[in-house]
Amino acid sequence: MKRPKLFEIIKKRMTESRRFIQVLAGPRQVGKTTLARQVMAEAGMVSHYASADEPTLRDRIWLEQQWETGRQRAREQAAGAMLVLDEIQKVPGWSEMVKRLWDEDTHAGLALKVMLLGSAPLLIQQGLTESLAGRFEVVPIPHWAFAEMREAFGWTVDQYVFFGGYPGSAPLIGEPDRWRNYIVDALIETTISRDILLMTRVDKPALLRRLFQLGCAYSGQVLSYQKMLGQLQDAGNTVTLAHYLELLQGAGMVMGLAKYAHGQVRQRGSSPKLQVLNTALMSAPSGQTFEATRNDSDAWGRYVETCVGAHLVNSSVHTGIEVTYWRERNHEVDFVLQRGAECVAIEVKSGRRKDALPGLAAFAKHFKPKKSLLVGASGLSLEEFLSRPAEHWFS
Repeated sequence: MKRPKLFEIIKKRMTESRRFIQVLAGPRQVGKTTLARQVMAEAGMVSHYASADEPTLRDRIWLEQQWETGRQRAREQAAGAMLVLDEIQKVPGWSEMVKRLWDEDTHAGLALKVMLLGSAPLLIQQGLTESLAGRFEVVPIPHWAFAEMREAFGWTVDQYVFFGGYPGSAPLIGEPDRWRNYIVDALIETTISRDILLMTRVDKPALLRRLFQLGCAYSGQVLSYQKMLGQLQDAGNTVTLAHYLELLQGAGMVMGLAKYAHGQVRQRGSSPKLQVLNTALMSAPSGQTFEATRNDSDAWGRYVETCVGAHLVNSSVHTGIEVTYWRERNHEVDFVLQRGAECVAIEVKSGRRKDALPGLAAFAKHFKPKKSLLVGASGLSLEEFLSRPAEHWFS
């Protein structure tokens, strides 16, 4: 399995002159390690790979040992060598150590090219910005798009809507129980327990878990933080809830879309629209089969809208595009793409019953979007829409 576009980007950066540390950041099980190994195999240089993803956390001595192995190989080769360190955020104080070692090699003129891999962008961001400023480039590795799953596994658009974009789960969809267990145990539980709770201070772990469940249950709905607290039956505060939602977003699980503000300062506390970032995260825990969900028009409509939102968010990473929603009185636009002064309004005709009226006409009257798109019904087919990235609609 290969993600051609990402592969070419990474290969080009790793084979050009040594300038930046390359950081591959994204959720679990989206192919970061596979991409790194593919580049190692085809880059035409000696390489060394090591992973810190062990039951016990690796320390900085281990990191220095791996780096020294890479240095030794770089000294032996005229073209230099490549060092790939996986799950780097698992090493305490990794960013300060990487900074020191990288600067030593720069001063010595050693051609050791470095690639760092991390499971959750939010967890490695602080180390990057504080210690490695000016020394790194991020290559975001998002969830697999429909076009990629179709190319690799021959999936239909309906299969993608329900089973999501985890390539490792594709061979299991014919065995629903195995597929469900894989998603719940190897992805959801591992991400929460090892990528969030183990690496970040979370004072209320049970609240974070329930917030994830709430995000799945209410994906596609606008819900104030106060209403969330009521649903969660917790006496916590909205700041804590917003922070936990950011952690879940950083791990590629659930986020809250902000309301479109048209150039105004957006209020942090405004009611977010809950958005699951891979539909497998909501379908696996639900216990419902693909057939039963497909035959329930209201449930299927919610999956379709969630799939569209996830596609927009994942395909807009590092493009300067922000994905929002708009709602005024009884009118709503499902998604608004915003890039600078331009915006694109998107309405999804999914069959889901909604508590607000379609608002494309009202939105167009007030904000003059570059485009107004209808997905489904008499508009663009879902398959066509999911085959194009978010930035396509600004061209």
